[in-house]
Amino acid sequence: MTGKQRSLGDVLQEFSQHRKLMEEELHKVIVGQNEVIEQVFAAIFTRGHCLLEGVPGLAKTLMVSTIAQILDVNFKRIQFTPDLMPSDITGTNVLDEDEDGRRQFRFVEGPIFTNILLADEINRTPPKTQAALLQAMQEREITIGRKTYDLAPPFFTIATQNPIDQEGTYPLPEAQLDRFMFNIKVGYPTAEDEEKILGAASRGEKQEVRKVLSAKAIVNLQKLVHSVAVSDYIIQYVSRLVRATRPGDPATPTFVKELVDWGAGPRAGQFLISGGKAMAAMEGRFSVAVEDIQKVALPVLRHRVSTNFQAQAEGMTTEDVIERLLKEVPPPEVSKFES
Repeated sequence: MTGKQRSLGDVLQEFSQHRKLMEEELHKVIVGQNEVIEQVFAAIFTRGHCLLEGVPGLAKTLMVSTIAQILDVNFKRIQFTPDLMPSDITGTNVLDEDEDGRRQFRFVEGPIFTNILLADEINRTPPKTQAALLQAMQEREITIGRKTYDLAPPFFTIATQNPIDQEGTYPLPEAQLDRFMFNIKVGYPTAEDEEKILGAASRGEKQEVRKVLSAKAIVNLQKLVHSVAVSDYIIQYVSRLVRATRPGDPATPTFVKELVDWGAGPRAGQFLISGGKAMAAMEGRFSVAVEDIQKVALPVLRHRVSTNFQAQAEGMTTEDVIERLLKEVPPPEVSKFES
């Protein structure tokens, strides 16, 4: 048993080193944004999808394309526009004619057949086209006509959207938002980071990044992260936290009943546990701590909790409600063993 545990510890330490190496390579191109990078890595290692939200010019697209370079995987980018059709994403059947004049349909794959899909400005296309991603994100497969095609693992979608430009945009439906493991807010750089960005841009430096992990290695690491232990204590805490976001639950704090229209569903709890496992594994630990759950609570819950007019009137954002919940919802007490 000790040998097994030690070998698992060694594997996790090796994983932790890989993650640091990935971070170092990424920082050759991206300045700062440590929290964003950590959350994107956590999603990748748990087969999750990310929604990156931030104003233009914060290197969201550059970050995703650089991650794809560090990981030895296929990468495709779709620029979402109002006239984009579902078949532009999934692919379509075309009619071919052979030398004998016989006609038959041939499937031409769309850009979704890749490992990392960057859905750039996803809210610029109508819901019909946005929905073309739903089956791929949930089941990792695409149905065209009567045939279903599997997407080669690993597959994850990283979508971006601009929160300030509302003209000509189509907000993502709640059902689609719920498919994203994390909603990650990309903020402005610090004064120090901004000077570094401007300095590098003025010198015209172009950094080359090395490949760190292959597609097969990523799939194996996803299995490793999945095997990280979760105690009943953590499961109780996650359940308590998610249920506290629902205004209709008897144990919900009063402020949530006053400020929230609807709360998070069971998928939020699953993603909190998966995210906690990733955070623990990336630090070389083989069990999830309360701090790991609290670290991923904001990106997991911010797009699953809807505040009402009362919250807006009081100047309370969804983030404020979640942060207050983290302070007010205590972890369950650990039962003491009697001697």
